[in-house]
Amino acid sequence: MEKQIIKLWEQDVPGYIGGEIPMLTYYPAENKRGKGTVVICPGGGYCKRAPHEGEGYAKYLNSIGLDAFVVDYRVHPNHFPYPLLDARRAVRYVRKNAEIFGIDPSKIAIMGSSAGGHLAALTSTYRNAIDGEGVDELDSVDATPNAQILCYPVIDFGGHNGSFIHLLGDKLEEMRDSVTPSLIADKDTPPAYIWHTAEDTCVNILNTYDYVKALKKLSVPVELHVYPFGAHGLGLANEGGRNVPHVQSWAPLMEQWLKLMGWIEA
Repeated sequence: MEKQIIKLWEQDVPGYIGGEIPMLTYYPAENKRGKGTVVICPGGGYCKRAPHEGEGYAKYLNSIGLDAFVVDYRVHPNHFPYPLLDARRAVRYVRKNAEIFGIDPSKIAIMGSSAGGHLAALTSTYRNAIDGEGVDELDSVDATPNAQILCYPVIDFGGHNGSFIHLLGDKLEEMRDSVTPSLIADKDTPPAYIWHTAEDTCVNILNTYDYVKALKKLSVPVELHVYPFGAHGLGLANEGGRNVPHVQSWAPLMEQWLKLMGWIEA
């Protein structure tokens, strides 16, 4: 079955200012090994979306028996709340149509790298209503994922200030804390699988430690893998200048975690 491009809104897109329309691309697994699925937010500092952290991950997830969905969420010059609106809409769409896709609506993970990791963590922790919601029946569906997978994520302003600047624009000082997942996480935050490299000079690993610490205090299950070496943006760490063999274990370890969580049949 070929990949399928899905409109997140059939009618007018809330907050649309031109350019790309937010979409969802469905990547079906040829040989499913479970009814879990993953919604993927590629990284790119909220000013672009990196294909190796989108389609690259989706194809890997297909290879281990999971359907995957990649969100083409809005980036700069679009500001908050629209990237979050798009990510929430994606989770809602997948959950509402779970029966059609043959997946379990209670086994929807969200995955993101770098700024996409921020968006995935924000979708997992931000509870307030936002502009653009409530336009149709789909907005009544729960938008909170059941698990989060974060790859070298941006969590706070100190982790990568450029991502926060691109997301918030002139509302940076006003809204910075309110979109920092380590500050807004609560006991209902879904379990997390997180990995990062200590050598990352783009996104400071200390912001990942802060998020893990916050989740621990809330008794939210979290699995963390830290690799001593490796630059930022490695993705699967298996191609071109991003080929770092000792980091490649993060994906098989994620597969084991997904089995533990019940996304994949053991």
